[in-house]
Amino acid sequence: MSESRVKRLATTLMDATTDKDPLVHEQIFTALCYLGGTEPEEILNACEEYLRQHDKLAYPHRIIILRAMEAVVRSSLAHLDKSTAKIVIFLASNEMTRSKEIIFEWQQAASNVLVAVGRRFINKVMEEVLTKFQPGILPHYFIMQTFANLSLANVFGMVPFLNSILGTMLPMLAMAKQDNMKSVFCYALQYFSESIQEYMANLDKAPDPTVRRDTFSNDIFSAYEVLFNSWLQSREAKVGLRLAVVEALGPMSHLMPTEKLEEQLPRLIQGILALYRKPAEAYYVSKSLCQILEAAVNVGSRTLDAQLDTLLGALHLQICAPLDSSLPVQLKNHNEVLRCFTVLASSFPDRLLGFLLPKLEMGSEKTRVGTLTILRQIINSASSQMEMKKPFILSSMKLPLQDKSNKVKRAVVQVISAMAHHGYLEQPGGEAMIEFLICQCALPVDRSAHLAWRHSLETEDLTDGHVRDISVNTLFLISTTVDRMADVLWPYLLEFVIPIHLTNALGPLCKSLIFLAAQKQEEREESDLQLLYEAGANLPSPYTLMARLLVVASQPYVGEGHGAAALRLLNVLHLNVHKALGQLWGKKIPALVEHLEANTKASLSQKEWEEQLLKFLQKTLKSISDTSWTSQLILEMCKHLSCYNGSLPEKNFLYKCIGTTLAACSSKDLVRKQLQELLETARYQEEAEREGLASCLGLCAVTHLDESLAKLEEFVKSDVFKKSAGLFSLFKDRSDNEVEKVKSTLILCYGYVAKHAPKELVLARIEADILRNIFLYFNTKVLGIKVETKDLVLKMCLLRSICMICQAIYNSAQSGDFTFSRKAELVSQMMDFIKAEPLDSLRTPIRQKAMAACMLLVVLEPPLNDAEKAELVETCLGAVLSLPLPEALKERDGPGLEAGCTEPLWCDTLCALKDLLKSLLHRHMTPHGLQTMFEHLSPWIKSTKEHERERAVDVSAAILAFYQEKLNVSTVVPFYNVGLLIALFSPRCTDSLASIRQHAVDCVYALLYIQLYYEGFSRDHKDESLERLKAMRAGLKDPDVNVLYQVCCNIAKVTAKRLPPDQLLSLLLSTLEGLSDPDKNCSRAATVVVNSLLKERGAVLLEKVPEILEVVHSRLREVTEDSVRKAAQQTVLILATQHKAAVVCSLLSNQLPLDSCSCLMWRALASELTLASQVLELLLDKVNRDVPYKENKSFLRGSSSERVATFFPLSATCALHEIMSVPESGPAVVGLYAELFVSLLLRVSCTVGVQLPKNMQSKERKSAGRGQPLRTLDPCSSAVETLKAMLTQGGSEEVAKAVAAGNGWECLRSVERHHDGVALLASAMAKHAGPKLALIVKTLSPMLNSIYDSQRLTATAFFAELLNSKVVHDLVLLESVMDSMTARQRDPCTPVRMLALRGLGNMASGSPEKVRRHGAQLLASMMNGMDDKDDPHSLVALEAMSSLSKILAFTEERDVHSMLLHIAIRIRPFFDSEKRELRQCSIILFGHLTKFSAGSCEDAFFEQILNGLVTLLLHLQDPKPEVIKACKFALRRCGPSMGCPVLCDMFQNHLHEDRSLHYGEFMNDVCKHLMQNYPDSLSRLVATNLFYFKSSWPEIRAAAPMFVGFLVLHVSRAHSQQLDLDELIAALTVLLKDPVTAVRVKVAETLGRLVRIA
Repeated sequence: MSESRVKRLATTLMDATTDKDPLVHEQIFTALCYLGGTEPEEILNACEEYLRQHDKLAYPHRIIILRAMEAVVRSSLAHLDKSTAKIVIFLASNEMTRSKEIIFEWQQAASNVLVAVGRRFINKVMEEVLTKFQPGILPHYFIMQTFANLSLANVFGMVPFLNSILGTMLPMLAMAKQDNMKSVFCYALQYFSESIQEYMANLDKAPDPTVRRDTFSNDIFSAYEVLFNSWLQSREAKVGLRLAVVEALGPMSHLMPTEKLEEQLPRLIQGILALYRKPAEAYYVSKSLCQILEAAVNVGSRTLDAQLDTLLGALHLQICAPLDSSLPVQLKNHNEVLRCFTVLASSFPDRLLGFLLPKLEMGSEKTRVGTLTILRQIINSASSQMEMKKPFILSSMKLPLQDKSNKVKRAVVQVISAMAHHGYLEQPGGEAMIEFLICQCALPVDRSAHLAWRHSLETEDLTDGHVRDISVNTLFLISTTVDRMADVLWPYLLEFVIPIHLTNALGPLCKSLIFLAAQKQEEREESDLQLLYEAGANLPSPYTLMARLLVVASQPYVGEGHGAAALRLLNVLHLNVHKALGQLWGKKIPALVEHLEANTKASLSQKEWEEQLLKFLQKTLKSISDTSWTSQLILEMCKHLSCYNGSLPEKNFLYKCIGTTLAACSSKDLVRKQLQELLETARYQEEAEREGLASCLGLCAVTHLDESLAKLEEFVKSDVFKKSAGLFSLFKDRSDNEVEKVKSTLILCYGYVAKHAPKELVLARIEADILRNIFLYFNTKVLGIKVETKDLVLKMCLLRSICMICQAIYNSAQSGDFTFSRKAELVSQMMDFIKAEPLDSLRTPIRQKAMAACMLLVVLEPPLNDAEKAELVETCLGAVLSLPLPEALKERDGPGLEAGCTEPLWCDTLCALKDLLKSLLHRHMTPHGLQTMFEHLSPWIKSTKEHERERAVDVSAAILAFYQEKLNVSTVVPFYNVGLLIALFSPRCTDSLASIRQHAVDCVYALLYIQLYYEGFSRDHKDESLERLKAMRAGLKDPDVNVLYQVCCNIAKVTAKRLPPDQLLSLLLSTLEGLSDPDKNCSRAATVVVNSLLKERGAVLLEKVPEILEVVHSRLREVTEDSVRKAAQQTVLILATQHKAAVVCSLLSNQLPLDSCSCLMWRALASELTLASQVLELLLDKVNRDVPYKENKSFLRGSSSERVATFFPLSATCALHEIMSVPESGPAVVGLYAELFVSLLLRVSCTVGVQLPKNMQSKERKSAGRGQPLRTLDPCSSAVETLKAMLTQGGSEEVAKAVAAGNGWECLRSVERHHDGVALLASAMAKHAGPKLALIVKTLSPMLNSIYDSQRLTATAFFAELLNSKVVHDLVLLESVMDSMTARQRDPCTPVRMLALRGLGNMASGSPEKVRRHGAQLLASMMNGMDDKDDPHSLVALEAMSSLSKILAFTEERDVHSMLLHIAIRIRPFFDSEKRELRQCSIILFGHLTKFSAGSCEDAFFEQILNGLVTLLLHLQDPKPEVIKACKFALRRCGPSMGCPVLCDMFQNHLHEDRSLHYGEFMNDVCKHLMQNYPDSLSRLVATNLFYFKSSWPEIRAAAPMFVGFLVLHVSRAHSQQLDLDELIAALTVLLKDPVTAVRVKVAETLGRLVRIA
């Protein structure tokens, strides 16, 4: 095309730059770049001309064009013509300098164009720009900016110009008055200096290698004088100017003459440092200062020394300033300042340290942190200069090591890390640094402190956890990666293992020590490690290490879990502990460690773990077998007891270790001495201490029983105890408490002594020594009167000791011959404890421990008498079973207990009760003993409170199971009370709680087996009926009435079989009493008997049917038990068998809606087939005979009326539903299937939108207000539910499910979608109930002429859907149904006509062969439907098109050819219809029509395809996905008819309905093949697209110009002539003003593509 059109395209795009949307701007920019990529010279000239001709174009729009020019220049620079470059340079220069005011974005865009061109045409650019850089005339701001940017973009090209530029520029500096000009001069000087340095650094590559630094030195210095002396010192200088000057001075200092730099250095440094007063400018100041210092150091400046103090002070302040490392500028400044210190350290190390070290003695946190940061920097970066200064640096760290600030601590740790890497810690004073590091490792563990190291902590408070984490990492790092530290740390670190305050550091310490030991073993022989103790006098002894690491291992998961590490270290040190331990520890310790690693804190049993450690200690002592060594270990352990006062669990374990070690010691004198010391020094107020001391004495008593007992008694008589008691008495408020704690401990000690004492010796000491002293301490007398103690600790210690004593007696070798004389006294004391506990709360374990003690006491001799046992049982049952529920206990007792403790305490208490009762029963295993036990339990089993019954039955089940297990019958005796006991438990089988039901079955099961055992059956005998009863236990979890009924039946059967008649009768009478039990204890079991009685006596109830039914109805209201309600249903059934008409009439008169009792009575009538059929016929007659509704005029509605349902058809419908909801009604429903189906379907159609009578609405509201659960009163819903029940019971459950799956039941209720619901029902019937349709069709056909529109609509919808199935053809019903549908086309009701067409269309799937036979008739019907005059909303036309699409597949071509073009033309307007359904349906039909395009119609139909192609392709962007799918289908069908295989393949492969489509790529390929195969159609395609430029859908408006763009992209130049480009550009120009951004973007894109034909 001609040049003018290229310019026109570019001009059109540039005209559109006035658009306000940024997206459009970007697309215009992209389009211009696209044009420029094809014709760079042309576009650059066009842009130049446009800008030149549009002087008044606003600068934001000029920017877009200049940006495009820059991009085109960059992409085509290598091929750019010099003349074009000159034009571009001239334009950019003018654009840049056109305005004297600075308009940054505009002038920057122009400058960027010059810089882009200058990368190749530097001389041309400089020639132009230098014309505007004249001596004596202040240049434009962007002239200097361009010079600066060119110096960076083209170093080798610009440096040769810099000498002359500088010569011209220097006189101008004084002329600059504005800050922005001064700033740009500064930037230019900065970039000039940097490019000169780069040039000098790469002279070997430079075009002129003769260039020297001196060439520029004087000019740079002259500029320096202006910048520094004038501009920087000016009081009027703003921030921007100061920063520009500062940034320039740094690079300039490297080019200044050496002597001038030396001369200016003092003033320069002072001037730069003065700028630190502005914190926001600090980074730029520091960066420049660092460059100046480097320049000064490089020239060996002598004057720098004099400025050093000032420099150091200012820089030190910068480091001490708060640092937020999340702010990059602050972090950069911090690093630049540290670089300054590095530069100074290389030349002035002494002066620097002389300045820094005294700062460490200052108390300021900021000063110390900053100084330490600098110290770390110079230790790392100036290591050679600091080599000789190590002692001074170490000595200066004393005060920082004592600082409590976490920030200082962190800084010190970082310095220590640096020191370790550079050999500082090997010097004298290094130990203090290591000790400090260990102390920080011992800080509390904070698991929430594991944050990223780069987190902004400078502005936050550092926690101890952060400091500890850094310290732990540092310790391990220097231990493992710094080779020179091995000799420093080993064995020195062992000194820190022992101190308790360093416990938190044990994990890291052990880890490092183990690594160092392994390293030492690799370097030397293993025996060398025995020389450990010669390395230093402060190392801990073997005994200390042994005790410490063992105690630490007892709490393995404390802190970071240092237990495994402590054991590993102990194993490493085995040679140093004792030479005999290598083999034992090599085997045992790894096993212990493995056990720890296999568990977690939650899974590890602390008790078992401590036992393993104590066994390990025992074996260790046995292997050593050295009395002196053992004695020394005991002394060392006792010495360290006080150290663990702050760690009670560890102290407790240490006590156990002492007891274990004392037991292994053969020196009795040492044992007595240490026991005395332990008793004198114990802290009795602490529970862990009391427990530990008692455990210690108990473990010691294993081998030193007499010594332990003697020492306990001696201690009480000693002055120490008396003085303590006397001292306590001076403070009366606390004396009782203090003394009680000492007594508690001594009592507990006696218990542990009894527990661990040798079995052969313990009995002789129980009463004479142990119990005597226990009661001596426990019983307090005032004036000779015994006073009950209230101290909980004392009680608990006594209970625990009694339990341990009883266990010791029971386990002793002579327990059978031992008579425990104080047994009754102890039992009485235990009961007193239980009685003293409150009945409304469970706050302490006193009950549980007291019952546990009684359980152990009961088994000892002598036995308790009956009164004592009765009192004990009554006391314990009352104290436990009456307690509130555990949930209530939590709420009431929560503050007194730890969270979560109430539930376990309750469970333990209940278990203790069961164990006690079992223990009592075990001594009296007789029916009388069992009866006596249940005399106490019976009131609790019958309690009205669920939780009391549940506990009582639970206890009963446990007792009976125990009795059954332990019973040993030697002679056959009668179990005289089995009937009464079964009567007690059998009602509980249907209790409200599942646990009671299950336990009740367990009780009955156990009782019946006990009866069998008493009758002489062997213990291994299994009774089948009883086992079936046991098997039903699991089913009792679900309160299903049938399951419970079956269990009761089984119990009754088994009981009748096994018990005498009189007992069985008494059981039956007892259960009958429970029918009206308000607590529901007996009602479920009693229904077994009740049902039997009603069946036997039903005949006497036949005389008074209405009254009986009324009584039954009222009785049902009072009864909630399912079994009783079912019994009432049986009554109704018996009555209806004799008087069905009377029963039906009476029940129909019940109020609506039916309450639950009425529903139950109706359902009872379905149980027998004959009766059910007769009742159904009576009800159907009532439904069909009466009118379904009445028309009532409403005053509020004006002249309109509403339909109101009539009473008896509605009542009969509800009754039908209740009867057919019973499974037993199935056979009766099947017998009346067709009558029921048609009647109920028509009932549904007549109740859609029908209202309930107002009197029923008020009843419904009143019933709802009383809270009665009533069925909905909606007439239509009632009919639908009844129809659903009919299908289910009539064997068509699959029909109901299928309708429900399609939401058909909801549709049936809807006025708008009722016909859809009917269609779903008909479809389901055809699929699942085909054989039943013949009679249904026959019954329903007359209703096509019904007087009710709703019934005609329903019947038509049903038949229309039947035609969709083959079953109609199979049943020889097709012809009659089709004729019925054809006749309905004249129906006055529009929906009926629509449904008739739908039915005819459905023949395509139901009877395709009939479509071929009646093709002409069907096509005529469809055409008539499309031409329906009385169809304002095109509903009939829509159905006609949809049905026509269906039948075309089976229609003969000869029938279609005659009307093919007529159909295609008739449906074409619907392609762009506003209704989605019409667009979708018409497009699908067009796709189907392509099947008939062959032959005589081929050419004509191809024209129709071409006419519709653009529409179809554009509607692939339709806002409705359904239309998009239709277009894909139609295009796939049109593809084979277009005569282009490639295009056809594209349609088939890319236009899948369920796949997403990349529309742009697809249209690109489509247009490519269209232009290759149908180039002559270009004008038609473009013209059609132009029509859619005015579419109402923005998606289509955006797609149309894109379509045109792709057509133009692929058309050949020859065929492009058929386009009127001017018209196209004009249309696009108009569309470029579209309100939718996406449309304008596509237009701009298309305009860019028109370059091909422009």
